[in-house]
Amino acid sequence: AEVSTQSTGELEGFGIRLNKSPPNITFRKKEKGGINLTQVVPQSELDLDSVKQILGEYRISNADVVLKEDSSCDDLIDVIEGNRVYIPCIYVLNKIDQISIEELDIIYKIPHCVPLSAHHKWNFDDLLEKMWEYLNLTRIYTKPKGQLPDFNAPVVLKEDNRTIETFCNSLHKGILKDLKYALVWGSSVKYQPQRVGKEHILGDEDIVQVIKKH
Repeated sequence: AEVSTQSTGELEGFGIRLNKSPPNITFRKKEKGGINLTQVVPQSELDLDSVKQILGEYRISNADVVLKEDSSCDDLIDVIEGNRVYIPCIYVLNKIDQISIEELDIIYKIPHCVPLSAHHKWNFDDLLEKMWEYLNLTRIYTKPKGQLPDFNAPVVLKEDNRTIETFCNSLHKGILKDLKYALVWGSSVKYQPQRVGKEHILGDEDIVQVIKKH
């Protein structure tokens, strides 16, 4: 835990934010009108004076700032700088075969950590699942007509862009224009299978069969 904290601190200094989302702050410079602050939710740290002080350090005297969540001074600075990188991170703790069950229970409570044993190949499945989760990736399996689904080679889509249209384009750019509809089995549909169009949003490990017009 000490090593991860030290590493995180060093990366923070280079503008890298681990396991954090970009602050929900809108910041817009303008030509005139002074500093206008809007607080959508109550703030525990920032107020108009502190916002003006921070902006003053960047020689900004005219701007609109909207705080959409309880934000810190560092959050506002990150938004003003505009060059921060937000990266998911998993800490892998090896050699769990050399500790007790009680110690393992404690390790499991550490955020963003996956304990495993590389020597015995213990808990690799947990690491793999955590990697899929942190990378926001979705696995979609193809099912050719009259055949079983192909579970060995999923089509991998980003969590925020997992429509039938994206799925078709990932297979081949020409498929979409011939698409009549798709049959989907899985968590994203009510019926198994269900007929859907190109706007349908897929769920992780859904199975898709593309039905063409001709």
